[in-house]
Amino acid sequence: MLNIADTLHRWCREARPFALATVVGVHGSAPLPVGTSVAVDEDGDAVGSISGGCVEGAVYELCRQVLRDRGAPQRAWFGYSDDDAFAVGLTCGGELDVFVQRIDPAAQPHLAEALSEISQGRPAAVAQVVDGPGHLLGSTLSVLGGDRAAHGRVDDGPANRAVADQARALLGAGRTARVDIGGEEDGCAARMSVLVHVHASRPRLLVFGAVDFAAALSRAGRLLGYHVTVCDARPVFATPARFPHADDVVVDWPHRYLERTSVDARTAVCVLTHDAMFDIPLLRLALDLPVAYVGAMGSRRTHDERLRLLREEGVGDDQLARLRSPIGLDLGARTPEETAVSITAEIIAQANQGTGRPLTRITGPIHRPSELASYR
Repeated sequence: MLNIADTLHRWCREARPFALATVVGVHGSAPLPVGTSVAVDEDGDAVGSISGGCVEGAVYELCRQVLRDRGAPQRAWFGYSDDDAFAVGLTCGGELDVFVQRIDPAAQPHLAEALSEISQGRPAAVAQVVDGPGHLLGSTLSVLGGDRAAHGRVDDGPANRAVADQARALLGAGRTARVDIGGEEDGCAARMSVLVHVHASRPRLLVFGAVDFAAALSRAGRLLGYHVTVCDARPVFATPARFPHADDVVVDWPHRYLERTSVDARTAVCVLTHDAMFDIPLLRLALDLPVAYVGAMGSRRTHDERLRLLREEGVGDDQLARLRSPIGLDLGARTPEETAVSITAEIIAQANQGTGRPLTRITGPIHRPSELASYR
């Protein structure tokens, strides 16, 4: 849904009914993740893609049928055909579980509000029941980042509270996921599966050290969708003119800035200062925070000395094991731009539990089973 949020927002504003086809399950290698959608309006206009092209025609016709019938949502399963590689299916070898429903914006006004927030870059979550009792299928509710109140309704009972709670939790975590609800722990008897589409605020990339490598890294981080902050205690170097791709340029002692700024489980901290006076108090703090990544630049000799000083400051082995130093993957990088690719590649690999090895040397599926298939 989020891949076509702008168009859906416009259709909702115009009270234009449409069919929404959403990937709710992925098995094996597939080109696009859970939560990706195609939509078709009553004039036959289509937007979005769920497979890179190989099943779009069949999904389009299914959307048209759902719009004509005005009935219950439908499910479709698309997989690779061994007998005919040109048949409807995924030639990449994966399988897609697709949920198709008719959306009447007039009956679900909260969708327009949520899509408006998403289109303007503000955090919001939309929960969609994709499996469970027939009368609940296709029902939606939304949670906006500002008030965290639930808008819309799944039902009038405990299921509504359970779905809203999961939407809030996933909005806080900043990730789209399909969750299973029902049973004693949720307080509702009906068992259902809910896909929560989450548009979160941009994750943060904190770059410490106003050096040439920081300029290249801020540019690469911006490309990957991070909110980039460059921090250095030296005002002559930490200037917006030197770092035009950074969202923020801060003049402060690195550890002091890290103490007062907000971080979360998606934040990446990159220490490029090469100076123990800055590095040690900063890393001592960073390694004690619940962030996704902590890396520090330097030679192996610098790394060994850095570990010694951190141990003297009381940093334990479990914390030191989190430190990526020397920073980055072994790409043979030389220039600041190549080094930025090396660092961001390591950040991506750690976030997705990748190996960093060439795909030609790895067997099995290219796309690993995703957390998006199940949250609990």
